[in-house]
Amino acid sequence: MTQQLAHVALLVHDYDEAIAFYTQKLGFRLVADTPLSPGKRWVLVAPADTDSAGPALLLAKAEGAEQQSRVGNQTGGRVFLFLNTDDFWRDYHQFTARGVAFQETPRDEVYATVAVFADLYGNLWDLLQPKPQPA
Repeated sequence: MTQQLAHVALLVHDYDEAIAFYTQKLGFRLVADTPLSPGKRWVLVAPADTDSAGPALLLAKAEGAEQQSRVGNQTGGRVFLFLNTDDFWRDYHQFTARGVAFQETPRDEVYATVAVFADLYGNLWDLLQPKPQPA
C-alpha cells in the first residue's frame, strides 16, 4: 500500500480572507473552492509549484466556540507548518514586501536557512531553505 499525506486542516475565521492571504501574500494557488452546504466550502490551497496530487492546506472555517478559540493557535504557540524553498532570500524579500510578518531575523542553522513568520491569524510557520545533507 502506498500512502502519502494529502491535506492538513487549518482553522480559519473566513474562507475569502484566508484565500486572499495564501494566494496574494504567499503566492499559493487555489486548488479547489467547492460549495458543500450553506456556509461550508471545500477550500484547498498549495504552493504554486506543487503538483495537483501533492499536499495542500484545507482551509476549514471554524464552527462554534471551541474551534473559534483555536484559530491562529492550533499548536499552542509552536511552529505549525514548514514551507521549504529553493531560494530563501527571494521568498523572504517577496513575503516581506507583501506584508508577511516575520517574527525573527533570518538565521543560518546546520539544517537550513530559516525564519519564522505568522500567517494572517498568527499561526507560526518556518520558511526554510534546507542545506544539502552529507551522503
